[in-house]
Amino acid sequence: MSSDLMDDDARWAAVLRRDRALDGRFVTGVLTTGIYCRPSCAARHPHRDNVRFFADGAAARETGLRACKRCRPDDVARDEGAVLAAIQAIKTSEEPLALADLAARTGYSPTHFQRVFTRHTGLSPAAYARALREERARQALSGGKRVTDAIYDAGFSGPSRFYETMEGRMGMTASAWVNGGKGATIHWAVVPTSLGDMLVAATAKGVCRLSFAEGREALEDRFPAAELIEGGDEFAALLQHVVAAVEAPVNGFDHIPIDVKGTAFQEAVWRELRKIPAGETRSYADIAAAVGKPKAVRAAGSAKGANNVAVLIPCHRVVRSDGTLGGYAYGLPIKEELLKRECF
Repeated sequence: MSSDLMDDDARWAAVLRRDRALDGRFVTGVLTTGIYCRPSCAARHPHRDNVRFFADGAAARETGLRACKRCRPDDVARDEGAVLAAIQAIKTSEEPLALADLAARTGYSPTHFQRVFTRHTGLSPAAYARALREERARQALSGGKRVTDAIYDAGFSGPSRFYETMEGRMGMTASAWVNGGKGATIHWAVVPTSLGDMLVAATAKGVCRLSFAEGREALEDRFPAAELIEGGDEFAALLQHVVAAVEAPVNGFDHIPIDVKGTAFQEAVWRELRKIPAGETRSYADIAAAVGKPKAVRAAGSAKGANNVAVLIPCHRVVRSDGTLGGYAYGLPIKEELLKRECF
C-alpha cells in the first residue's frame, strides 16, 4: 500500500501491529529520540504525540532525523531489489536454485536472505519455486497439453518428481485434472442454514466448494467429468462440521480440511485471508501488501473473488479502505451477518 493511500491513523495502526508488509511504504519518525524506523521495528512503541510519518528515509533525514540502527529502514529498498532479482532468477532458471546460490547473487547470507524473501513474498524461496512450478503445471494441464509434456514444460525433472510433489495438493491426478476431473469422486449436498441454502462439496482431501444458492449444476460446471455423489456417511460428518462453522464462525474453522487450487498469487491471497482473526477485517490494499504486491490491489480483489470455499477462506473479512463492506459474491446481507456473528 503506498503511503498516499493511507492516513496517519492507518499508518499508526500499522506501527502498533508491526506490519512488515508495509516496510518501505513509509517510515516512522520519533521526534524525542531523533530517529526514524520501519513500521515493523521491534523497539518499544513511542508515544503517539511524538511521532511523525514520512514517505521515505530521505524525507525524514531532511528534518534532521537519523536511521534506526536496530531495524535499518534504509535497507528496505535493497531488500526489495534482492527479492526481485531472486524471483527473476527462479523464473528463468532451468534447474532449481539452492538458497546459497540465490543469496550469493544478492550479497546476503543464506539465513538473512531467506528471512528477507519470506517477509516480502510470504513464501520461502524454495516454496516460491515449488508454487511457480505447480502453477505452470496446472496451466499447461488445463490448456490441454499431454500430461508428460506439461510436467517437463513446468520445470519438473520427470513424472515421478511431479507426482511426489503434487501428492495431496491437486486433489486429483494430473490426467484427471486435464480431463475436467475424470476419475475424481466428489461428495456433495445442499443443506438449509440460517443464511439460506448452502452447497458443500468435498473430495477425499477436503472441501472443494462452499457456496450459497447453488446446486448440482454449479458442480457440473466446475467438474464436468468428475463422479458426483450426493451425501455419504463420511461426508456427513464433514458436512456437520462445515454447517457448525458457518452458523458460528467465531468458533473458528481451521480444523476443516479444504481442497482448493489457484495460481501462486491466488493461493498467497487465500493464505492471508485465513490469517485474519475472527471479528477483524482487512482492506484489499492490506491484503495486496501482505502478499508482497502492494500495487496489485485490483488483482487481490480478483483473487478474493476466485475463492471457491466461502467462509472457510473468509473473504467476507475483506472490506474497502474506507470501511464500507464492498462486494460479496453471495450478497451483502450474508457478508454483514457473518461479520456480525464473529463479533460475539
